Amino acid sequence: MLDARFVRENLDLVETAMENRSFSWDSQAFSRLDEARRAAISQEEALQAERNQLSGEIGGLMKQGLKDEAAQKRERVAQIKQQLEDLGETRKQTEEDLHHLLMGVPNIPHMSTPVGKDENDNPEVRRWGTPREFDFESKAHWDLGPALGMLDFDRAVKLSGSRFVLLGGMGARLERALINFMADTHTSRGFKEWWCPSLVNRETMTGTGQLPKFEEDLFKTKDESLYLIPTAEVPLTNIHAGEVLDGKDLPLRYCAFTNCFREEAGSAGRDTRGLIRLHQFDKVEMVKFAKPEEAYDELESMTAEAGYIMEQLGLPYRVITLCTGDLGFSAAKTYDLEVWLPSYNAYKEISSCSCCGDFQARRANIKYRDPEHFKGSRYVYTLNGSGLAVGRTMAAIMENYQNEDGSITVPEALVGYMGGVERIEPEK
Repeated sequence: MLDARFVRENLDLVETAMENRSFSWDSQAFSRLDEARRAAISQEEALQAERNQLSGEIGGLMKQGLKDEAAQKRERVAQIKQQLEDLGETRKQTEEDLHHLLMGVPNIPHMSTPVGKDENDNPEVRRWGTPREFDFESKAHWDLGPALGMLDFDRAVKLSGSRFVLLGGMGARLERALINFMADTHTSRGFKEWWCPSLVNRETMTGTGQLPKFEEDLFKTKDESLYLIPTAEVPLTNIHAGEVLDGKDLPLRYCAFTNCFREEAGSAGRDTRGLIRLHQFDKVEMVKFAKPEEAYDELESMTAEAGYIMEQLGLPYRVITLCTGDLGFSAAKTYDLEVWLPSYNAYKEISSCSCCGDFQARRANIKYRDPEHFKGSRYVYTLNGSGLAVGRTMAAIMENYQNEDGSITVPEALVGYMGGVERIEPEK
């Protein structure tokens, strides 16, 4: 969340940032609540000072035998006590209202984030690889998969409903191979792997910004005490919630494979076929904790890490920078990596790498100490990125590595993870 003092001292900057995000920002409501909170604190301090002075005077009056004067001052002290209780309740409610308001305000875009209205204004940064030109009529992965016994959408509907998939045979093996390949790659390049819960509490969801704003996008238990995670970013980032890290240990680089669960509210009609938009999917996630001065270099390296996975798999992709109007709630700057999918004749998102500044750290209360450079503690910067979304990676492999006879060549980097299988053919 944003720091109230920063907002107070930079109202014009925040106003412009919210306009660039196309977010309706009630600056007047903020100022009204902020001023009311500060006024209540000022009144409390004045009353406490008066009470302390009166308490000292009462002792002196009693020593002088001036009981009536002492009694009058005691009566005033009693009045002050009631006033402080009333003011305390008022201040508490005002602070809760102000906190609730700020919890719904998105992050301020980084100065290098381009200004734009929507995805059409996202500039391309670079490309890697050349999309394959087929000398036969290529097929979509949702046609290739069932024919090879890899994907079964019909039975998944029977088991769970729409937007689910059942992986069978080489489909299940390829999914497992991709997970292991991604995790092994990250851990061999400096990331510490974690195995995280898929159910987390409300505080954990709030720490990374999923709550309260995106409640409708989440699956939750009946009593709403636990939520199914939409990404491993949630548990990974909150590992250090409420902690003060040692600056000597930063940056911390973490990764984890998890199932991910999303309601996909508001996405009706979008990518309804295949593996692109499911209620449950697998993902290997990267998370970093960094000092402010190192965070955006870490964002560049995280983006390169996601790209490295695709390069090892031989998948053409491009990198774009999200503009202000397309930026995620918690992000200050984001790169999207998009893989080439022949069925769409276009690039589709497969990874999103973001630096959130201290936005999440304020919500989750994650700080660090660096005695050589400053006293006390400061909020750490958090970063997250997909490395990668497994289902979309499988779809890209199936489509880009398909053969005219309907078989699929296994990328060289995965052959060892597939038990030596070099070609996926129809089940016999």
